Amino acid sequence: MRRVIAIALAGASLLGATSLGGCSSMSWDMFKSAPPTVQVRLESNPPGADATTSLGAGCKTPCSVSIPAPDAPFTVAFALPKYQPVSVPVNVIKNPGDLTTSATVTTDPSPVFAELQPAGPPKPVRKPHRPRKPKPAAAAPAAAPTAAAPATAAGSPFPDPNAGKR
Repeated sequence: MRRVIAIALAGASLLGATSLGGCSSMSWDMFKSAPPTVQVRLESNPPGADATTSLGAGCKTPCSVSIPAPDAPFTVAFALPKYQPVSVPVNVIKNPGDLTTSATVTTDPSPVFAELQPAGPPKPVRKPHRPRKPKPAAAAPAAAPTAAAPATAAGSPFPDPNAGKR
């Protein structure tokens, strides 16, 4: 009976070796898990902004995008016509997990929110400033006549009314 068991085990070993030999193209990659993804919620005020992550994914707010969990922080750019664009940095927090819990990936902030400010009116185009030409200096006014010194016709643009009465 021992011989029968030994022969059966040897045959099973031989059969197993030949059947696995045909699967030599099988790789260990099939046992690896897919890279974790993270769901990122994107919101803006006012809603309807185009939100684009620096990783390429994007949508129109409010929305969610699913991205492969990055190893480094990334940014989300929000743009809406007639509003100033905003860029929000996002940190990635990876919790490795243990025997009882699975690994998790979260983002901070969550949700990613942007307050868009209206774009101001366009600045008026100013013409270059030209310095003004100085006005010609006017003649100094003549001193008021006094009793001791009567006004002379030479200092006044008007003829002297007393010139012919002497």
